[in-house]
Amino acid sequence: MDIGLILDNLLSPPILFFGLGMLAGWLKSDLAIPEAVTKLLSLYLMWAIGIKGGVQLRAAGFTPEAIASLAAAALLAVVVPAYVYPLLRRGLDVDNAAALCAVYGSVSAVTFLTAAAFLTRSGVPYGGHMVAALALMESPAILMGVVLSRMGAKKAEQARGGGGELERAYPSLGESLREAALNGPVVLLTGSMVIGAISGDNGFAILKPLCQDLFQPILTFFLLELGLLAAKRWRVLRVVSWGLIGFGIMAPLVSGTMALGLAWVLNLSVGNAFLLVVLAASASYIAAPAAVRHAIPKASPGLYIPLALAVTFPFNIIVGLPLYFAIVKLLWPAAQ
Repeated sequence: MDIGLILDNLLSPPILFFGLGMLAGWLKSDLAIPEAVTKLLSLYLMWAIGIKGGVQLRAAGFTPEAIASLAAAALLAVVVPAYVYPLLRRGLDVDNAAALCAVYGSVSAVTFLTAAAFLTRSGVPYGGHMVAALALMESPAILMGVVLSRMGAKKAEQARGGGGELERAYPSLGESLREAALNGPVVLLTGSMVIGAISGDNGFAILKPLCQDLFQPILTFFLLELGLLAAKRWRVLRVVSWGLIGFGIMAPLVSGTMALGLAWVLNLSVGNAFLLVVLAASASYIAAPAAVRHAIPKASPGLYIPLALAVTFPFNIIVGLPLYFAIVKLLWPAAQ
């Protein structure tokens, strides 16, 4: 692997500020960012990437590569949770395994945004349809996790000869599906992409100062907050087994390898292949946990949130991004 890529990534402002946040958290500094500001920054990032992706999608259209990328994303959205769940069931109960299946089968929008910024700094183009791939991969794993949890609970209830406890303990399946499909950030991301595609370059010219020029600085500030939050979650991980922490590092490598194989077979461009790998390797710590808390109430948030946020997310943005990019460049001779 190119050591220069790792150093460039580590010395970039977003990663340095993420590190500052983690250091401040570990040292128990009183540095804090109001929750309302954090939520606003998160919504801004979804809006900005959605607008830019929609404009790029309109300019390029649904090319064969765009269609292939979206098909690969849809396949990964099912395959990743399908292998994660039985693996986790070896050591976890149904509800916690299903919750982690939802979290690790879904995607991290912030990891995607950081990867897109990485490509921008490297001067590597990517298609606007990859934003659609991000939106496409958000919900299927959440829905699979909900269904698996309910199936497990139903089997347990039947074994006990119970009558009706399942419906009282869990929200209705329809309510859970609606919660996953209408998650706020997903709706904003998808809606912004559609609006960007409709308005095109003329609309983008009006919004450019806000959704492009300010994007990197705001992403950097947002990663400072995530560093603070990740440091807090590390304390919770003291009660988690080393096996699960190892899973939080190995899962992105396995899922990313699956995506890499698909990208190679489909002959995607370097930028699109890299983003597909990043999406498959990421784990959701915002959208999926919000849905899982409601839909799988017996699962422990103290397990699935810290694992995704304090283990997989730092691994991906610090080590994963340059590693995935170096491998893609190695396998794509035209990129040399």
